[in-house]
Amino acid sequence: MTGRLVVCPTPIGNLEDVTLRVLSALREADVIACEDTRRTRVLLDRYGVKARTVSYHEHNEASRASELVARMQEGATVALCSDAGMPLVSDPGFVLVQACVAAGVGVEVLPGPSAALAALVVSGLPAGTWRFAGFLPRKKGELVALLRGAAETLVAFESPRRVGAALAVLADVDPDRPVAVCRELTKLHEEVVRGTAGELARRYAAEEPRGEVVVVIGAAPPEAADAGPALAALVRLVEAGAKPRPAATVVSELTGVAANELYRALMAR
Repeated sequence: MTGRLVVCPTPIGNLEDVTLRVLSALREADVIACEDTRRTRVLLDRYGVKARTVSYHEHNEASRASELVARMQEGATVALCSDAGMPLVSDPGFVLVQACVAAGVGVEVLPGPSAALAALVVSGLPAGTWRFAGFLPRKKGELVALLRGAAETLVAFESPRRVGAALAVLADVDPDRPVAVCRELTKLHEEVVRGTAGELARRYAAEEPRGEVVVVIGAAPPEAADAGPALAALVRLVEAGAKPRPAATVVSELTGVAANELYRALMAR
C-alpha cells in the first residue's frame, strides 16, 4: 500500500495557533521531516506528540527526499514541517513534493499559519490582488525593477538588518508609496508600523528592527508598473555588459516604453 506526504504548517510564533488537524497528522505520521528537529520538538513536546523526527533542510533535500519517497512507497505516512508557517513558502519542501508527484505518491496539504497572509491582512493595504516576492532582491537594480513593476500589493520577507536599506531604495523610487513593516507577528512583541516609504525609510535608517520581518508595499502607480518589466529587462542587459542607451532603445522598441523613460529609471536606481 502506498503511503503519503502530509504538509503541515506550524505556528509562526504563538504555539496555540497550530490546528487540530495538524496535531492529528503529526501524531499519526510514521516520521516527521523537520527543517530543524530541535525547533519542531518544542511544538511536539508542548502537545505530547511522540513521533520520530528526521532533519529535512536545504542542505540535504535531494538525498532525504529520495529516502522519504522510498518509505512512502512502502506505505509510510510522512509529515513535513518547516520551522514556522507553510513549508515550501521560502522554506524547504519543494524537492520533496516534486519527488512525490513524480513517483505518484499522494500529497495532502493542511491549512494553517502563514506570515505572508497575516502581514497582508494586518497591513491595511489592498488584498484583492497581491504578489508574494519571497525575500527582497539583494541587488539594487533588481529591487528597483521589482518595486517599479509591482502592479499589485507586494508582500516580501526581509532580514531585519536590511529593512532600512530596502526602504531607502523604495523611498528613492516613490517616497509616497504606502508601506507596512510587520515584525514578530503573533509573538509577544508583535509590531506593525504603517506609513509612506519616505517616513519609514527615515525611521529605520536610525532604528534596526528586531526579530522576523514581513514588508508589505502598496502597488506602484500605473505608469510605473507598466514600465517595470521593461526596466527589469534593461537592467539585465546592462548587467550583462550592454551599453545603457543602446540597450534602452532596443527594449523600448520591443515593449513600447519610452527609451528616455527607461534610461532615466536606470540611472536613478
